[in-house]
Amino acid sequence: MTAAAEGSPPLRMTRARRNALLQSEPVQGLALISPTLVYALILLVLPILVVIAHSFWTQHYLTIDRSFTLENYRIALTEPIYRDLLWRSLYISLTVSLLTVLLAYPIAYFISFHGGRHKSLWLFLITIPFWTSYLLRVMSWKVILGYNGVLNSGLMGLGIIDEPSTALLYNSSAVIITLTHAWAAFAILPIFVSLEKVDRTLVEAAKDLGDGPLRSFLRVTLPLSAPGVISAALIVMIPTVGDYVTPKLVGGKDGVMIANAIQAQFGKASNWPLGAALSVTTMVIVTLMAGATVLIIRAMQRLAR
Repeated sequence: MTAAAEGSPPLRMTRARRNALLQSEPVQGLALISPTLVYALILLVLPILVVIAHSFWTQHYLTIDRSFTLENYRIALTEPIYRDLLWRSLYISLTVSLLTVLLAYPIAYFISFHGGRHKSLWLFLITIPFWTSYLLRVMSWKVILGYNGVLNSGLMGLGIIDEPSTALLYNSSAVIITLTHAWAAFAILPIFVSLEKVDRTLVEAAKDLGDGPLRSFLRVTLPLSAPGVISAALIVMIPTVGDYVTPKLVGGKDGVMIANAIQAQFGKASNWPLGAALSVTTMVIVTLMAGATVLIIRAMQRLAR
């Protein structure tokens, strides 16, 4: 009993000190911070472990050929399938640019010269299609051009055709129609801005000197609005070469473009070097084509003068 009695006070002091220590502010703060520290350490250490595991995997189980070669560029330029897809993409892009400018110029001309105080309203109406998703607009054309679509139903109702036509969808023509509608507003706006900068007194002077409406347009209005035409053509031409959503949805096998092949190389084929070579080749060709377009339009502008 004496020993127990003598040993009890130190035991009670130990428990009291422990309770006091656990209830102290530094220890409670450490208890609150410790989960955060653990999570932070996990976030810091986990990427390092992933990098180490990836490095170990590539060194022991994968062989990456890092030697310099132009073989992928040779394939991109000489393989018939890629060459044909590239030429088809350039053809579709140039056709869409030409049609878009031809459709956009009269609209921009009407708004600029005859819109009066309602110019803002006309421009507002032009931008309404952009309130919807690009994907929805493409799907709308798929419904319009489909076998049982709006266009076939209308032609059958008018008696022009006896049965629905299959030539309206899943070909390059469907891609051209869809892209022309999708990029029309992008061509109207720069042409309109260029026409707004045309000095109206020059048009009136040409008429006073005996030029008719057509001649004054060809000699005054069109040359002065050429920068807007060039801008519209480039704005439409450059992105349409790399479009892969529209060909995939409405092009079918006859409307596949080079962007679809690039996407396939980076996706299912997992051949990134060839996909990169196709991308760079397309970019260089589009740059050369854009420069040639600018030079041709400027040459035509000088001849018109």
